[in-house]
Amino acid sequence: MNMTREVVVLIADDDLGAGLHNPIERFENGQDILDFLFGRGLRQRAKEASYLLLLDIRMPKVDGVEVLRKLKADPELKKIPVIMLTTTDDPREVENCHALGCSNYVVKPVDYEKFAEAIKQFGLFIALVQVPEVRTAYPNGKWS
Repeated sequence: MNMTREVVVLIADDDLGAGLHNPIERFENGQDILDFLFGRGLRQRAKEASYLLLLDIRMPKVDGVEVLRKLKADPELKKIPVIMLTTTDDPREVENCHALGCSNYVVKPVDYEKFAEAIKQFGLFIALVQVPEVRTAYPNGKWS
């Protein structure tokens, strides 16, 4: 397993503009990210790749908590680190997301400049993070 492979950042947020240097796959709703991860959409994830998911809690079609629940229930996809993004710091919501298996929970600053600065700092974190590879299931359901 090559732990130094470039991490692809998956952004599932309906209003996020990010200034990261990593490859970015952007999704505007929860259903689109699920289709990508489970191989059901037009866009397909790489056979073997390292991903990190920035997941907005409040999204159209399927909310982020449900996406997190489905991702962490899958034996291979559960390895993807998930950072929940939200504008609320409700302790019950934070606890629920951690119980479901999120890696971190980040409250988005309402001020855009503060948010842009937070994303720049996050870019530095991404440059250093080690993320496991996620394999793709073959049609017979066995993982490659």
